[in-house]
Amino acid sequence: MRLQDHIALITGAAQGIGLATARKFAAEGAHLVLCDRNPATLDPVADELRRGGAQVLAQALDVSDRAAFTTLVDAAIAQFGKIDTLVNNAGITRDARLVKMTDEQFDAVIDVNLRAVFRCTQIVAPHMIERGRGAILSASSVVGLYGNFGQTNYAATKAGIIAMTKTWARELGPKGVRVNAVAPGFIQTPMLATIPDKVMEQMAERVPLRRLGKAEEIASVYAFLASSEASYISGAVIEVDGGMTL
Repeated sequence: MRLQDHIALITGAAQGIGLATARKFAAEGAHLVLCDRNPATLDPVADELRRGGAQVLAQALDVSDRAAFTTLVDAAIAQFGKIDTLVNNAGITRDARLVKMTDEQFDAVIDVNLRAVFRCTQIVAPHMIERGRGAILSASSVVGLYGNFGQTNYAATKAGIIAMTKTWARELGPKGVRVNAVAPGFIQTPMLATIPDKVMEQMAERVPLRRLGKAEEIASVYAFLASSEASYISGAVIEVDGGMTL
């Protein structure tokens, strides 16, 4: 198994891509530190993974709460002695056209999708620097590369993650820490649950592979980037979009 005894901290781990990533890492031999805002969904996930043999430390928290996340990281270091990989997966949407978007909608997405990624990485990185190794992986999006109607706030955060990823790769590379981002296209997750079937079909038609992606396909990319197989990959933004952005 590629991630035997690996310690991975995954944010937004209770559903969608975060859940698929937790399952994939556990299947590859990793032990997990998980957080999500909703204990009602996080706790069953932690129990499931423990039954499969993984050691799991799980805590319900808001990733924009620096103190709460610091406490989780301290607990992870106390229990496992290290964090090998941080997966900055947590994210939200508050869509509206430019002329309709409120400050509250803009700020909410910036706070969770961008500022919290900065904070979480800033808290975890010193532990990786001390060990001289680690991988920081963050969820960007093709929307961060090309924009999307009604998503000024979301696109700004995902573009910001790309910029931070490349900056951190330069800063942390000499310390032995790799930093990469994954830019998914249209992926079947609870985030798309409110979209009508007809619109989903139209979305799939925009993709050369003629289908939406699966959360498990993104999780597999994260597992690869966390593993020694990706030991010379840093500063990359991996588009996983079925060819949509060709």
